[in-house]
Amino acid sequence: MTESTPPWKILANPEPVACARTLAAAFSREPAVSWICRDSHPVRTAWFEATVRAHATLPGSLRYGLATPDGQLVASAILTPPGAAPRAVERAAWAARTAIRCGPRALVRTLRYMRHVETAAPVGAWTLEFIGVRPDTAGRGAGRYLLDHVLAATPAQAGFFLTTADPANVPLYRRFGFADLRRTTLGPLDVRAMVKPGTGTRPGPARPQAPARTPLRRR
Repeated sequence: MTESTPPWKILANPEPVACARTLAAAFSREPAVSWICRDSHPVRTAWFEATVRAHATLPGSLRYGLATPDGQLVASAILTPPGAAPRAVERAAWAARTAIRCGPRALVRTLRYMRHVETAAPVGAWTLEFIGVRPDTAGRGAGRYLLDHVLAATPAQAGFFLTTADPANVPLYRRFGFADLRRTTLGPLDVRAMVKPGTGTRPGPARPQAPARTPLRRR
């Protein structure tokens, strides 16, 4: 392997539970997930498993993974296409799993976050729900490598939307072309909505209030 060859390979739509466990490790200190899951590793893992499983039922949803040559998943990204929404039965199943495995508090706070950010998403934009790197791989460029692939491979002519409650993430997103759209407060969280214009039609204004598509939109 030469110095110019990255020590990872991109995986398209890796298995949802593997993505969930990678993200649970990656988000161990992330403010919004900590607010929802109380810094509990079992709760955080169960929350991500319920959330990613629900997201995988959305038509057109995408998962990307970054793996070592021996197949170990070290980073994951989850994206929602424009207009995608879970069926009522799938949303009910997600809510039941979350309440049972994570507790009513986690479900209530997830729903609060969803409602708080839902109206900020521009019409036609893809939503980058999550992107995260395992702590034992952080600092090696894995996150930048995966994000670069996600932005290039996703057919997002109207651009991308994300929210983040971690100020440490903002400079990275700005380097990739994201700009601030809105900044709000939810409990102890400073939530920033960001958008990256696409190469085709520019994202339209924020859409009207609608049922939330997926349990949490936070990177």
